[in-house]
Amino acid sequence: MGRFIHTQNSFALGEVAPEFFARGDLTVASRGLSKLENMDVLASGAISRRAGTTKIASVANDAILIPFSISDSENYLLALSNGHLKVYDGTGGPVPDLITPWDSNSLTSLQYAQRFSTMIFVHPNFQPYILKRTGSNFSLSLFEFSTNDDMSKNMPFMKFDDTANIKITVTTHSYGNSYATFTSQTPCWTPENVGGRLLLAGKQWVVHEYVSPTVVVAMTNGTYTLPGTPVSDWREAAFGVKRGWPRSITFHQDRLVFGGSRDWFCGVWMSRVGDHHNFNAGTGLDDEAIFLTLLSSARQQICTVVSSDNLQILTTAGEWAIQAKPLTPSTIDIRQHTSVGSNASPYLQPQKIDRGTAFVSKGGHEIREMVLDELGENYTVVNLCALAPHIMKTPTSIAYNDRTRQLFIVMTDGSMAVLNKNAALELSAWGVYKTLGAFKSVAIMDGDTYVIALRGDGAFIEKFDSNATLDSDEFGFSHAAAAMPLFAGGRAPKKIKLHKI
Repeated sequence: MGRFIHTQNSFALGEVAPEFFARGDLTVASRGLSKLENMDVLASGAISRRAGTTKIASVANDAILIPFSISDSENYLLALSNGHLKVYDGTGGPVPDLITPWDSNSLTSLQYAQRFSTMIFVHPNFQPYILKRTGSNFSLSLFEFSTNDDMSKNMPFMKFDDTANIKITVTTHSYGNSYATFTSQTPCWTPENVGGRLLLAGKQWVVHEYVSPTVVVAMTNGTYTLPGTPVSDWREAAFGVKRGWPRSITFHQDRLVFGGSRDWFCGVWMSRVGDHHNFNAGTGLDDEAIFLTLLSSARQQICTVVSSDNLQILTTAGEWAIQAKPLTPSTIDIRQHTSVGSNASPYLQPQKIDRGTAFVSKGGHEIREMVLDELGENYTVVNLCALAPHIMKTPTSIAYNDRTRQLFIVMTDGSMAVLNKNAALELSAWGVYKTLGAFKSVAIMDGDTYVIALRGDGAFIEKFDSNATLDSDEFGFSHAAAAMPLFAGGRAPKKIKLHKI
């Protein structure tokens, strides 16, 4: 029998799952690998050993990384850990250490959005915080809604389902003519109402004192007219200690957007244009704030909101988009395009890859890409792991480096799945990075890829460096590529022969 050897000169599909080994009719037979570990697939289709890492700084074991880029020449890494936020500039200078309210468990649900030198953090159980860089100083302060001359707040108010049929009787109180007693016919008050705001009889009220499940004392600015009958048309502040805070955040068309909250998981709130602390819907003018609720037969818990060509809303049940340019109260065109669903916890920030949005699907076993069609009308969702589902093992951190065209996904076992992707060259190659210890978090800053790695003696921020041959400047790592097994192709089996370049 003659000897047939097939020389493979492209590995553009990277590591392929075993269930595809027998598919000689697919391109995996000529462009895939059965194993790709600690190696990258280059734009040409060739493979190369991955870069090593250099040690930057020591951090807490529970820390996560977030990029904070202010300009081309001013870039920082934020390391958030239990009760702390540290700012690194890469020069080895003093590291600001800010005290935060978030413990280690809270970090998995923390979301953020940046605009210029300001970053806003949201969590459903905490009032939003603002990180601001002024000069050489960093500060962390509470996010507050803007205040009007009459001391009312430009915040959204809502009728929650559990108070929809409750009427309130308003009576005067001995504390003064700005105070009143609110009595409900059924229990609806808790101590968490204190400090919260209500909208009733055309005025905003601050709950001053909790008396019982049916009685609170509230105060307003100035005097008020006593309603003659029990009031059914009243609302609570959308956000607060009792109802929770925004779950997700982004900036879109110069509006600050909050997506979902602890108690209203399908709501979307958008600020006034150019006034990001003003969520007063007013009379519905084009630049005023907007509120909407996702309506469908399935329970829609918003996981995150993304500013792209349109405002994308990713929920546990599907993918929505608001297609309006400009986005005004009268031009909103919102609909659900697909029904894949996103992973709710931990929060894994969707990544923009070319014109698509890559996100971790519900269950955490797939990476999907939301792509707008050529007409700009409909979204489709593509499974980026279709040929390598075995690689995805419960993601915990994700980041895309658009300079190297690599998507990095840290997994619970301490390895990191890496997708080398270039649609123009038909390159979509998965591989796995492993290190002595474990990868914990990943972030991209100014074209460089940073990780937090857990080593035997602690946790460290490290940077991938093409000149480094070791990890953390001291640990070696092996690399391997394995050919596809024998294929039934043509009249005889064929082998792959790998040539080192």
